[in-house]
Amino acid sequence: MSLLFQPGRTVWKVERARRAAVLIDGAAFFAAVREAFLQARRTIFIVGWDIDSRTELAGEQPPTDGFPTGFAGFLTELAKRRPELQIHLLLWDYSLVYAHEREPLPRLSLNWQMPPQVTFCLDSTVPFGSSQHQKLVVVDDALAFSGGLDLTVRRWDTSAHEPDNPRRVDPAGEPYRPFHDVQMMVDGEAARALALLARARWCHANGGEPEVRPEGTPWPGSFEPDFTDVDVAIARTQPRYHREEEVREAEALFVESIARAERMIYIENQFMTSGVVASALAHRLRQRPALEVVMVAPRSHDSFVERRTMRNGRIRFWRTVKAAGGDRVRLLYPSIEQNGQSTYTMIHSKIMVVDDRFLRVGSANLNNRSMGADTECDLAIEAATDRERATIRRLRNRLLGEHCGVSADEVEAAVAQEGSLVRVADRLCGNGHCLTPIDDGQPDRTIIARLAERVADPARPLRLGRLAGRFLPRLLFHGSRTIGRRLAKREDRRAARAKEVEEGLLGRAGLVVAGAIALIALLTLAWQFTGLKELAQPDQIRELLEGAEGEPWALGLVVGLFLLGGAVAFPVTILILATAAVFGPWWGMLYASAGVAASAGLMFAVGARFGQEVPKRLLGKRWGRLRDRLQRRGLLAMVALRVVPVAPFSLVNLAAGAGSIRFVDFVLGTVIGMGPGIAVIALMGDRIAKVLANPSPGQIAVLALCIAGWIGLSFGAQAFVSRLGERTS
Repeated sequence: MSLLFQPGRTVWKVERARRAAVLIDGAAFFAAVREAFLQARRTIFIVGWDIDSRTELAGEQPPTDGFPTGFAGFLTELAKRRPELQIHLLLWDYSLVYAHEREPLPRLSLNWQMPPQVTFCLDSTVPFGSSQHQKLVVVDDALAFSGGLDLTVRRWDTSAHEPDNPRRVDPAGEPYRPFHDVQMMVDGEAARALALLARARWCHANGGEPEVRPEGTPWPGSFEPDFTDVDVAIARTQPRYHREEEVREAEALFVESIARAERMIYIENQFMTSGVVASALAHRLRQRPALEVVMVAPRSHDSFVERRTMRNGRIRFWRTVKAAGGDRVRLLYPSIEQNGQSTYTMIHSKIMVVDDRFLRVGSANLNNRSMGADTECDLAIEAATDRERATIRRLRNRLLGEHCGVSADEVEAAVAQEGSLVRVADRLCGNGHCLTPIDDGQPDRTIIARLAERVADPARPLRLGRLAGRFLPRLLFHGSRTIGRRLAKREDRRAARAKEVEEGLLGRAGLVVAGAIALIALLTLAWQFTGLKELAQPDQIRELLEGAEGEPWALGLVVGLFLLGGAVAFPVTILILATAAVFGPWWGMLYASAGVAASAGLMFAVGARFGQEVPKRLLGKRWGRLRDRLQRRGLLAMVALRVVPVAPFSLVNLAAGAGSIRFVDFVLGTVIGMGPGIAVIALMGDRIAKVLANPSPGQIAVLALCIAGWIGLSFGAQAFVSRLGERTS
């Protein structure tokens, strides 16, 4: 047994593969998967971060097997011809942040429009802040694929990476830049182990018990194995969640394999932010003065979220490695200059080669979340023979040569001549392909950037309380200070306003309230349009409350949660629904009402204490007349705002206090305006949740009745208060 592969620490299992092949780039992977599917007889499991029905399942040449090219059409035809074949599709129930990258309504295209043998599951069982990131394909439990590629769009490319390949377009016909990724294909006991992992993931998300039954030999005949009769190690990441224990094998294997490096480390990875891996590289570079490290990554990150969250981490990662290795390390991207066109290859692969003894292909990025927050699966081979060492060396040279526009043999010759992988990477260019240094510039040191990093790249699943406790005070302080600075600059530009500032027109308390209002507005948007949306689900809040059911301190926990939710502009409807789901309709209604009252009262008090000076100074005498009107008709105004929530719950509470609405009108207006809604959510919340989770015509009808009742009660209350206001005015 290898000293590197330690089951239970650095790997999950070490199993024998009769054959193993490294599939470089999407054309090879899609062709191999298509050929294997055509040989399937009993089961196909596809587990992914993303699956798209529009994916073109084709290799370098268009297929000639008579089946459709599109993924959904291919599976439909395959299922029709093989009624005994069962096909299972599981993909991550993704965050709204990635909605622009995903196929709209995947349940419609991959479930409802597919034959009955195709079953579909959106995996929402990973904890908040995590994702299902494994990329597994298993055929008849006898052949398995694992690596960085999903069966989705914008992944197909050949190893030539031409800047203008006419087949490299998305479903809308839009071209995308060259794309590089790698997958490993195995059979034998190694495939059986991956089948168990895929089935366990399916059962965890969809129920049932995993049962593996290998059948046949679906290895695609067009592909020769790179290894035969070889031990394959499987390393995972699994976040702690429910009954799942935390697994950090992927991280441990990175550290241990780096610690055994002697001469060369070659890395390809989409993200590089892990401080643990950076420290391991730096430590080994100091231990071995002859060690060289070549790292290939994307020039920059495509999406807005990745640019704002992963760039800072990569800057820190590179500085750590560079400080230890100096001229012996490189961080490069594949640039392309052909026929007057300039572009670069997108690196999506997750590869590590240590000397000529260790090869790793997987789904784990070198970022924090792949070490402990996401689910990951990597495959690794440690050479036991000279032939296996030669194969690892050849694969490394092919990968490096692909980015430099030359063959593996040319890289082999250049390494032999130069005696340095770094110098080869610096100098070798062919056919317009070169490796170019990455310059990420200076890091973004703002508090917003740090918060975004913590949310987007956590080392473990996110905990809202800890995150809010750490960053909310800073956000409030920095937000108010930033607003103060901007106002001060504006005052300097306007002499007339400068005098008013000196007289205290906008005091410090006013700036704090202004900052709080701006922050609440931003947080309201964040809960709807960023990764925070994952937490804004009743099931997430229910888990926080389940342990309090039947306990004497349950009311205190609920009230505390509503107070915290009000401070961070969390959707109050979600809190009400989760409270009713845990404590039942009647206790849930009571607890939720207490929470709503406490949260509303606190924010009202903050607005009344700190915010009244702002409108008084800004509006002068007009504020007195407006305040009198609000005080006379404050009850009607509050009911209207609660019935038709034109502004966030927390913002309404803050503004009501600042606007001098009488507290009794604020309380009565909140009770009358929100009472019917709380009652409907508490009494019918379980049915609402069922409709949202699994809609059916009957459940939709029930939901429609609930909404109609809510609207009727609310507008009835508003009409009653309106008549009351007319009589008293």
